[in-house]
Amino acid sequence: MNEVTFSTIGALIGLAISIILIIKNFHATYSLIIGALIGGLIGGGGLVGTVSTMVKGSETMMSSVLRIMTSGILAGCLVKTGAAEKIADTIIKKLGEKKAIAAIAVSTMIICAVGVFIDISVITCAPIALAVGKKSNLSKSSVLLAMIGGGKAGNVISPNPNTIATAEAFKLNLTSLMYVNIIPAICALIITIILAMYISKKKSDIVTSQDLESLGKNNLPGFFASIIGPLTVIILLALRPIAKINVDPLIALPVGGFVCLIATKETKNTKEYVSYGFSKIIGVCALLIGTGTIAGIIKNSALQTDMINLITALNLPAFVLAPVAGILMGAATASTTAGSTIASQTFAKSLIDANVTALNAGAMIHSGATVVDSLPHGSFFHATGGSVKMGISDRLKIIPYEAAVGLTTTIVSVIVYLVSH
Repeated sequence: MNEVTFSTIGALIGLAISIILIIKNFHATYSLIIGALIGGLIGGGGLVGTVSTMVKGSETMMSSVLRIMTSGILAGCLVKTGAAEKIADTIIKKLGEKKAIAAIAVSTMIICAVGVFIDISVITCAPIALAVGKKSNLSKSSVLLAMIGGGKAGNVISPNPNTIATAEAFKLNLTSLMYVNIIPAICALIITIILAMYISKKKSDIVTSQDLESLGKNNLPGFFASIIGPLTVIILLALRPIAKINVDPLIALPVGGFVCLIATKETKNTKEYVSYGFSKIIGVCALLIGTGTIAGIIKNSALQTDMINLITALNLPAFVLAPVAGILMGAATASTTAGSTIASQTFAKSLIDANVTALNAGAMIHSGATVVDSLPHGSFFHATGGSVKMGISDRLKIIPYEAAVGLTTTIVSVIVYLVSH
């Protein structure tokens, strides 16, 4: 059967329907599938052509889904052994309460960068961050922004679902994509600290005793035992650029998890911790499958051609397509993973054909997807607000600051591309 081409209006209507359903709290995966189906039909693909394209779109996600599934082992082990909490606690103690904002941001960045998903990174750091915030007389808004901004900085240099999906779409080595955004990540961290310190002066929502909860595990492992698992992953992934030995994330991520279990002497709980990790990642995997359906429709529509024509008409350089696509799709899906995946799947070929290197194109899309990915129709908005017992109205006020952090990452990523060319 010949490949079907859908109209731009059909693809956009399908995406809009998905967004509306997600905002109405309909299941995100089903929302994306329904949007893809309706968009494909309106776009002129017919029922058979639409379904075929949706299936093919989901099939392109399978390698990413497999790698993300195995990443759940590392995340589960880091969280359940107390290793993630120990890393965060150590960093905060080392930097001290006088540098509380920086300590909170750095700890969340590192937890996310070593392979814990960003929402879990914030939830893991929240009890410690709130305790430090109370001692330092900080506002909940500043504490939450420090964690979210630090998490965003860590997310663009991590072996997390969003990075894996982008690397897959551009056929990139995961380590290379992680490395190329190190400078943007550091700049994002600096902006996070500056903005969080600025809003910490607004004493309208000071952390109180009622906000504090138990830190969970009583006997945390030592720092070396906590960090050795993530270090193992970093070393294994670094073997390719250093020694030309290719260890796939499918292997490196679970190996790091098992090393963490051995180092923390928690091997007896392997079954429980692995199951916990799987429970945390299965939603992301399902979301990616749904994302694949709408990505298939968008990828086979005239949307990418129309966007390229618009950029050309405005006399903008071709590389602008990368960050713009990341920003738009991140906002549309309220998800870094879904946004970067759709943008990468849709525009990878066009960007490469325009002589934008795959590595820089992937980095700019990836960074762009972090700008407005925390809108209320996504789970991250609610999970992070809940971690510090913050109401929706107060949580909404933090979005502009989060966007500023993501925009910093994106701008610096674009500058890195321009400097290297």
